[in-house]
Amino acid sequence: MEIRVLRYFLEIAREENMTRASQRLHVSQPTLSKQIKDLEDELGKKLFRRGSTTLHLTQEGQLLKKRAEDILAMVDKTEDEFRSLGEVTGGEVYIGCAESYQIRYLADIIKNMRNRYDSMRFHILSGDTAQVTERLDKGLLDLAIICEPPNLKKYNHIELPCADTWGVVMRRDCPLANKEKVTFDNLVGLPLISSPQSVDADFPRWCGEKIDKLDFAGTVNLFYNGTVFVRSGAAYLLTFDKLANTGADDELCFRPLHPPLETKMYIIWKKYQMFSPIAEVLLNEIKNKFDTVSSVDNK
Repeated sequence: MEIRVLRYFLEIAREENMTRASQRLHVSQPTLSKQIKDLEDELGKKLFRRGSTTLHLTQEGQLLKKRAEDILAMVDKTEDEFRSLGEVTGGEVYIGCAESYQIRYLADIIKNMRNRYDSMRFHILSGDTAQVTERLDKGLLDLAIICEPPNLKKYNHIELPCADTWGVVMRRDCPLANKEKVTFDNLVGLPLISSPQSVDADFPRWCGEKIDKLDFAGTVNLFYNGTVFVRSGAAYLLTFDKLANTGADDELCFRPLHPPLETKMYIIWKKYQMFSPIAEVLLNEIKNKFDTVSSVDNK
């Protein structure tokens, strides 16, 4: 199975048309068709269902698409790392992040690094712990920032100095906005949305078995999309504080939960991980930053 053929396969999967894919790849259509036929013969499975004008992935094709995306991402990352070997002038870093105002620490570090390494490029993947650790485990990320205690058998970690505070984002004109804090009883009967991870892990530690009395109308894994539903009046969003503008001039507001619910954030990387030169510099900058923060906090 050749890397080049996997790139051909993914382009066809995206275009759903052999002619368009051949034009984008600058490869003749007969050559492209033969490459895919050879790949199907090699795997012993049909990868596409052929219609009159379009191609659709079979179940086996869907599986190969996911694997090919991971393989090619790893190939591209490895090539980037080798290009950056030698004197460090820049390079690519890949970071998975939970949504948190504490990402500002990372942004400050990268800003300062780019003043010294102007050819440094950073790639941020937002997602929950399961999503980012899966990519970290596959070697597709250098670091991840997660919002639950890490598996110490698999990862080294740094605990960020603050905790994120949970609360409710709601329309400013709803009755609940008149309260300074929101209790469990205030939430009963309201249509709630939050991340799948928080529904499974965070809120059970806040309200225990009573969570069954709450109406989780849906889940959302990106804060902005959640606020769209809040603005429409469709739901109340349970999330971290300081993720959005909820000032007096905005139609949305944030009210903290009572009793308080907080979540710590952790920067993690795989044990015995080999870093590219620029990723190694980034990790050292992070370690120096939080050693300094810890020293200041302890005074």
